[in-house]
Amino acid sequence: MNAETDSANNVSLKRTPLYALHLEYGGKMVPFAGYEMPVQYSPGILKEHQHTREKAGLFDVSHMGQAFLTGPDHETVAAALESLVPGEILKLGLGRLRYTMLLNGEGGILDDLMVTRSASNDDDGRLMLVVNAACKEADYAHIGAHLPAAIELSPVEDRALLALQGPTAAAVLGKFCPKAADLGFMTAASMEFDGLDCHVSRSGYTGEDGFEISLKADKAETVARALLADDDVQPIGLGARDSLRLEAGLCLYGHDIDTTTSPVEADLVWSMSKRRREQGGFPGAARILSELRDGAARRRVGISPDGRAPAREGTEIQDPDGNAIGVVTSGGFGPSVNEPVAMGYVSADYAQPGTGVNLLVRGKAAAATVVAMPFFPHRYFRKSK
Repeated sequence: MNAETDSANNVSLKRTPLYALHLEYGGKMVPFAGYEMPVQYSPGILKEHQHTREKAGLFDVSHMGQAFLTGPDHETVAAALESLVPGEILKLGLGRLRYTMLLNGEGGILDDLMVTRSASNDDDGRLMLVVNAACKEADYAHIGAHLPAAIELSPVEDRALLALQGPTAAAVLGKFCPKAADLGFMTAASMEFDGLDCHVSRSGYTGEDGFEISLKADKAETVARALLADDDVQPIGLGARDSLRLEAGLCLYGHDIDTTTSPVEADLVWSMSKRRREQGGFPGAARILSELRDGAARRRVGISPDGRAPAREGTEIQDPDGNAIGVVTSGGFGPSVNEPVAMGYVSADYAQPGTGVNLLVRGKAAAATVVAMPFFPHRYFRKSK
């Protein structure tokens, strides 16, 4: 990857293998997590968002960290990772993905990540990790410092990662990767894209059906151009990626979750199996099991502001009497629901959907309501049994 110095901040910015392609398609490049990334293209965030909901959007997520955790067998590798995360890794099936979190000793979230077990028995004893770009170096150091001698963490620097998301994503990708259509939500397999080796998972962070494609960096532009040649596919920037995940009620690390929040507070208990909720065995288990038993003092909730004015990150949430009860962590306009949407943390007493609250916007209290998430329904593809 090439790098350029941001003179204003004296920060060396990296570029993904698709940097030139972003410029060719009119991408507006901005610094993001140490990279130059497209925040939008010429159609604009609103149209990019709507296109992804209606057809298929192509996202460059090559800035994310990809790594392999390798050991003598699945049980040994999974047990090592389970000592750092609350997710069920030991029982992760062949070709399955799992969302989980790295935790600190207090039960705070260091990062959220995806864990994949290979579909091939020949490749067992190896887990693929995908972590957030801004956290990857710290994640690798944290994981590496806590691994037993038999386990090795190997960050991968020569791979790109593309996400194809939207209701026509399967039909588009199927033209190049016929095997992709056989995948169910949160499953993965190695396959070929027009003869090019790649690893495809049916997953993503928009709430839509879609895929993530991991492949050699020097093949990324070839694959991206092939996908973009389809009339259903448009390149999508960070702006629409954010509005899509917000409508889907999905957390953004560093905003909705961080080292001060636990999985219980963040409403991420669904990512923990019954065994892990009962047995613990992960950092911060004492706090987390206590919150599971007695309830957390605050909870992440959806918020629907009255009127058309969005509530931005950092907006204070108040009870009807003007007392501070929480803060907005993500907020903006939801193009698919045609109204402002937000999420944030409130005292547990105010977390029930239907509860009326106020948002302190420009010094004035604006009415809002706590609502269930997602704001826009998830449309993941689940294979019939």
